[in-house]
Amino acid sequence: MTDPFDEDEFDPLDPDGEIDDTPTIACTRCGREWDLGYELDDLGIGNQAIEQFALDHKRHTGHYPDGVAPWLADCRNCPEGVERLSNDAARRWAKTHARHTRHEVDVGRANEEESTVVGAPEE
Repeated sequence: MTDPFDEDEFDPLDPDGEIDDTPTIACTRCGREWDLGYELDDLGIGNQAIEQFALDHKRHTGHYPDGVAPWLADCRNCPEGVERLSNDAARRWAKTHARHTRHEVDVGRANEEESTVVGAPEE
């Protein structure tokens, strides 16, 4: 049985104890896993570390890492469309495009069949 007061054991209340809680992200297509220490420590982007890494990974490899599925906004009338990592950003683009062109835009998640239409013509 382990002695709970053994000095060699990890103490979660010790502020000098090392805890590695750096988030990681993996990509099975690349066969790699990265910790996001660079994004957190060097770039200082905090809560956007995963999103920034995913965007950089897509820019460099042409695909997103595991667990990241972008929101797609595709115009039904012209070849315009965007990929965004947040639903709000995809909808904002869709509303702006629909307002300026009077086109309908499908907005949905890349890995899902369901989508919604933004800018449907008023009757």
